[in-house]
Amino acid sequence: MVVNVSNETESCLGGSPSWLVKRAVSSWGKTPVKRFICIYPAYLNNKKTIAEGRRIPIDKAVENPTSAEIQDVCAAVGFNVLLEKNKMYPREWNRDVQYRGRVRIQLKQDDGNPCLPQFPTRKSVMLYAAETIPKLKTRTQKMGGSDQNLQQGEGGKKGKGKKKK
Repeated sequence: MVVNVSNETESCLGGSPSWLVKRAVSSWGKTPVKRFICIYPAYLNNKKTIAEGRRIPIDKAVENPTSAEIQDVCAAVGFNVLLEKNKMYPREWNRDVQYRGRVRIQLKQDDGNPCLPQFPTRKSVMLYAAETIPKLKTRTQKMGGSDQNLQQGEGGKKGKGKKKK
């Protein structure tokens, strides 16, 4: 099940959304939403250093993942997912919409057992998401279009001659 939290829904609920979301109980059971794990796009971004927030090896990381892509991947595998669009990673200095968002995932049930046995830890979820995001249709279509642009741009420039001494 997927739940989106944005300014519209937060304002309809009245009051401060942060305390409301943290105290809310998930519709999937008695597990409070604050017990869900948080995954920020910076955790999976290969453009970030470890100091900037990357949490997986750079060779397994993805180029500029979005919170919506992480949500899609995790919801497809069967996790209970909550997307918080207006949350930001504290170490992220860029305030663009592209870098906003946080995904909350129910990793464990009320009794402490994993919801999905193949994902016992948060790191296993992050590695799976990083492995699956490049295979999304939105990613493969973008890559196909950019190859044509690169080929057209290569023939346009002419190099200058050698520099004389």
